[in-house]
Amino acid sequence: MQVHLVDGTYELFRAHFGAPEATDPDGREVGATRGLMRSMWAMLKDPIVTHVACAFDTVVESFRNEMFDGYKTGEGMDPELFEQFELAERALRAMGLTVWSMIEFEADDALMSGVVKYGGEKSVERVVICSPDKDLTQAVRGDRVVCFDRRKREILDEAGVERKFGVRPDSIPDWLALVGDSADGIPGIPRWGAKSSSTVLASYQHIEEIPDDSETWNVQVRGAKALAENLAGARDDASLYRRLATLRTDVPLEETLDDLLWQGADADALRELCAEIGFEKFADQVLG
Repeated sequence: MQVHLVDGTYELFRAHFGAPEATDPDGREVGATRGLMRSMWAMLKDPIVTHVACAFDTVVESFRNEMFDGYKTGEGMDPELFEQFELAERALRAMGLTVWSMIEFEADDALMSGVVKYGGEKSVERVVICSPDKDLTQAVRGDRVVCFDRRKREILDEAGVERKFGVRPDSIPDWLALVGDSADGIPGIPRWGAKSSSTVLASYQHIEEIPDDSETWNVQVRGAKALAENLAGARDDASLYRRLATLRTDVPLEETLDDLLWQGADADALRELCAEIGFEKFADQVLG
């Protein structure tokens, strides 16, 4: 069997920007939620999709905001999107899906923890992380744990991660620490770009293994002296950024593998929610 772990936050964002606007009978914007429901229903109709869980950044912020003031928040998010998070989680639960609502942790941490918890089961042939988020590529292992961009229909296995980023999955947190990640508010180390970071980490794998003296480096990189000096002067920052970029594996997920088996929607809950958002035809489609 395959286990599909869905980045619900990303999917809701994708629906918000890709699905038509729509309002419920009270005038509330619900287009993103409707779009997410349609997308998940299309996914569930695929016969290989049997065991599914979806993770959401329920409050957007997490423990990382206590570690670094510049880390991402919900500031600037479209209120019409932010206000649909709780509704979207309710909708997927009504559809019979396992939903992980993250408050202390982030959705990515839940997905990483899911990889660890379910990926070792003998009956699991592959774990598919449904997200294009580069942070999650650190979870990829061979072709047994892969990332899947549902919009582009692209799969990234371990070889694909190396081709795309120039480093192995284990080095992705180090790469993000050096390059930075504007989506998460990680500034990176000055002058360290994607190419230079990939070249150096392909040789040294982790930041602490990179010598301060570029003369001793075993790779040739343009501007190596300045890169080495910048890193030497910001070792503490680089270590913090890597901790921010490293996904947790200890999120307490209560569900067993069997609990992730999709067995159909909760008919009463789905009809009630669809009536609330003026989406009754969808309930008829799912429930038959």
